[in-house]
This record gives sequence, C-alpha cells and structure tokens, in this order.
Amino acid sequence: MIRPTRPRSPLALAALVAVAVVLLQSLLVPLFAGPAANLAPRDLPVVVAGPAPVADQLAARLAAAAPPGSFTVIRLPDGPAADRALRDREAYAALVAGPDGPALHTAPGASPTVAALLSQAVGQPPTGAPVRVVEVVPADPDDPRGGGFAAGFLPLALTSLLAGALLTLLVAGRTARLLGLFGFGLLAGVAGPLVLQGWLGVLPGDPLRNGAAIALTTLAIAATVTGLGSALGRPGLGLGAVLVFLVGNPLSAVSAAPELLPQPWGTVGQWLPVGAGGTLLRSTGFFDGAGATGPMLVLVGYAGLGLLLTCVARTRPVPDGPAPDATARDRPEPVGGRAWGAGAGSPATGSSLTAQSG
Repeated sequence: MIRPTRPRSPLALAALVAVAVVLLQSLLVPLFAGPAANLAPRDLPVVVAGPAPVADQLAARLAAAAPPGSFTVIRLPDGPAADRALRDREAYAALVAGPDGPALHTAPGASPTVAALLSQAVGQPPTGAPVRVVEVVPADPDDPRGGGFAAGFLPLALTSLLAGALLTLLVAGRTARLLGLFGFGLLAGVAGPLVLQGWLGVLPGDPLRNGAAIALTTLAIAATVTGLGSALGRPGLGLGAVLVFLVGNPLSAVSAAPELLPQPWGTVGQWLPVGAGGTLLRSTGFFDGAGATGPMLVLVGYAGLGLLLTCVARTRPVPDGPAPDATARDRPEPVGGRAWGAGAGSPATGSSLTAQSG
C-alpha cells in the first residue's frame, strides 16, 4: 500500500533551503579563509650550515626572527651540504656561513611563499647589512611567484571530481567505469604538461615525469569519487566532493607549504589527494622527483581503494527516463480506452468489442 506524501508548503521549503545554505556558507568561509589568514611557519625545516661558533650565532638569529616553534633547525657542516638538503626537499632554506658573511639559500621551487617570508625575516635584518640571498632551486621564470602553478593545479582537481561523478551517474557497467577512469587519467597525463608547460609555461621539469604525476593525481581523485559513488550512491558522491574539494582544497597548501598552515591541518592536507598531488607535481617539476615517494604512495592508496570499490560495488543500470508512476500503473483503464497492451494476444479496444457485438 502506497501512502500519499503530504505536500510541503513552498514558503516552508524556501525557508529551509535558505537556512541550510547559510549554515553551509558559515562552515565553508572559515574552512577556506582560516588557513589562508593564519599562514605562519610552524616547525618549518631550515638548515644552519657552518662552523660551530658561527652556526650557533646563525641559529640564534633565526630563532629571533620568529616566535618559538616556528623553525626546526637542521645543522650541516657547509654550504654544499645545505644545498643538497634543499634539492632533496629536506628543508626550505638554509643560513650558510661564508667568508663574506652569512648567506640565505632558498628554494622558491618548493614554495615561493616560504622563500619570500624568510627573505624578509632573515635576509633584511633591522640593523646591519642585508643578507645575500641565493636561489638554489628557483621558481619557473615565467611564474616567479608561483601563482600560475597553484591556479593551474586547481582545475585538475575539479575536473577529476567531475569525471568521477559523471562516470558514476552516466555509466552503468563496472568494466566501462574502470576503462573510463584509466582513459581519463591517461589523457589528463598527456594534456596536463602540454597546457602547463608548453602553453602557459608555469611548470618546469621533465614532461614525462610531470605527466605521470598528473595522471596519478587525476586517477586517484576520479577513482575515489567513482568508488564512493558506486558503493554508496549519491551520498557517496557528496562524500567524495567533501573529501576532494570542500576539505582537501583549502588544506592542500598548493600555494604555500604544509608547514605554514595551522596544525594538524597542514599534515592532514597531505594525506588527502589534492595536497598529495600538489606536492608530487612540485617534486617532479622542480626537484627531479626528490621527495616524491610519500605523496605518490598516498595517491596510489586512494586510486587503489577507489578502483576496488568500483569493482566490488553493485552497479545498477542507468535509467533512460523517469520511473513509472506505480499508482498510474495500477489504475484501471477507462471504458472505451486502450486496454492493458496492444501486443499479440492482448484484449482489443472497447470500440472493437462494440463493433463485434453489433
């Protein structure tokens, strides 16, 4: 027995929508604006290199430039060792003692924001001569502030989210969904370097490595959304959107550095696909793959879990149109109208019965 649903008042429904959207807005504004408004170094790894007495002075100078807990100091013997640490993504900058005084070695390729922050805090002391700044791992010449890299990475995440949702809603079979996911990742890995490197010029490095990083990132995001959608239906798609965009994007630190975000959110962001993908692409683009193992394993985990859910979840055929109305289907046909069917062996219409009886 089908119980009739009570119609909702349009005014009540409009009020409910307004309240729900404002509540969502109140949650999203601090989620996006909070991390950006509170950028500051938190256990940021910085090298201090040189003989012990001079290195102690440099460490004290670094500690005086920011509140306690801002930096994690790594002691190394000399400048070449400090530069190797920067190229291996073990630190963001280094204060190096030299015959002409201290020098600040930076890696804008890892984070232009961090390089600018340290150059301002340490490189230009309130008294004394400015500290010489050496860029060991520079940013791309066509994107010195890193804005193009960050802005170009966001569409990769959004389109991957869209691809995963469309494959869930429009494609019914497991095999077709899996082929769609792999095809999307492969095409994204080809198109990404062509646009970011060949067209915009905001990404340096080996195009093959960059393409592999983009392919893995887009596959991980799309597979996660498709897997959740296949397993949980439309609520799974909503969960995928929250994981990838609403939470993953503001915590990704693609335009800054994880150590600049309030903790533990900077660390949490690196365990989500957008943050791991941004770190992986920086590693392949600016550091010849150094520091890529961690984010690569995170993305492989998301991709594998999403593909597994897509394989084992029960898929339903995609409907071609709206479902038939049960009440209309069970309603008796009026006299003189068409009977239950018009196929072979079905009763004739009322007019035909009248003609035969006459």
